[in-house]
Amino acid sequence: MNEKLIIGRSIETGSWVHKLDARAKITGMLLYVAVILLSRSWMAMALLAIFSIVVMASTRIPLKYFLKAAKPLRYLMLFIFIVQLLSVKTGEAVLTLGSWSIYEGGLRLGAFSVIRMFFLITFTALLTFTTTPGKLNQGLEGILAPFKKFGLKPDRITLMISISLRFIPTILDESQIIMKAQASRGADLKELPLKEKGRMLVSLLVPIIASAFRRAQDLVYSMEARGFRMDAPRSQFHRLRWGIFDTIFITMFIVMGIAVALV
Repeated sequence: MNEKLIIGRSIETGSWVHKLDARAKITGMLLYVAVILLSRSWMAMALLAIFSIVVMASTRIPLKYFLKAAKPLRYLMLFIFIVQLLSVKTGEAVLTLGSWSIYEGGLRLGAFSVIRMFFLITFTALLTFTTTPGKLNQGLEGILAPFKKFGLKPDRITLMISISLRFIPTILDESQIIMKAQASRGADLKELPLKEKGRMLVSLLVPIIASAFRRAQDLVYSMEARGFRMDAPRSQFHRLRWGIFDTIFITMFIVMGIAVALV
């Protein structure tokens, strides 16, 4: 099960992107989201595609891993495309099937929505591929540090994210064990009809949720036994250091945003 889990996995290759400050990569991803939302022409999407492929290739991570990151959401992208195709009634009618008509505007918006979502998933996977969970939380805490003046507590947010990331493979392993136990009793998920699969998946939720709450409670007891206290002053063994390549990385996204706006 863990071998199929791509999102959230760190893949070390020693590239220059891996060595960047986590704050620079998080800021770059936020700029990328803004740029992709501003892209409203095919020329802008082409520039964005070239930029994305070049940056992803520079990580020395095979592109197939980035494509696998979008695979779990392929049905959601198909659903978004169909909704746009059938709901937008602008432009000329391209195809008419009885009372249903497909218009040029719906086809264009549907394609744009799918391409945007595809780029958003595949490229932002670069953040987790090139950054360990510890550095990712440290970078997020550094970005949110100025908001302490407004009552926000970044250490609590990063602790919650780090625990959530740690629990994902544990919950997946737990669900795999339960599914194998049910299969040994004759309830194999692969051989059941679609209706029975739905009922079986619902029956999986109860033991998985109960196990997650039990593990969370055990974690709380373990942290308390070790003297963990929230909001306690802490030092950092590895300090974040902003370098020239971090500035270049951010500048690349700013230049890309300006190019897309001009196009």
